[in-house]
Amino acid sequence: MIVALGLLLSVQLSAQVVSKDSISTLNEQKHALKIGKDLNEQKIKLTKLENQLAVKTRLVDKTAEQAQISADKNGTAANRLTEDAQDKKKASRANNSARHAQHDAKKARKAYDDLENLNKDIESLKSKIADDEIKLAAIPGYPFSN
Repeated sequence: MIVALGLLLSVQLSAQVVSKDSISTLNEQKHALKIGKDLNEQKIKLTKLENQLAVKTRLVDKTAEQAQISADKNGTAANRLTEDAQDKKKASRANNSARHAQHDAKKARKAYDDLENLNKDIESLKSKIADDEIKLAAIPGYPFSN
């Protein structure tokens, strides 16, 4: 009877150890799946950001060109005004031209800042992806097979 009880206790203890191993393995798999899911979402986001990069780069070029054109027009209007400083029509044109140049320069700066922020976001996301790939590779037995 005592031997049978000891044997039963032994079987029960080993069953608990196996169960704890199974739980541990399942928890590792759950953690790996979460990291994998996050990794996929980050890669999708990175692709979207990289697609925006070409658009933002063209916008920076376009706004910089427009700002230069406006600045040139402003310079021309200012030169015409210096030839006849009392002419109200020339003064008004110079004033309008200066406003346009200021507005276009602001748009160009904003477009450039947006491009810089996009580049920072891309680099940050690439770093996170690399970190998650390292975490995933460090999980014992990954990739799991059933």
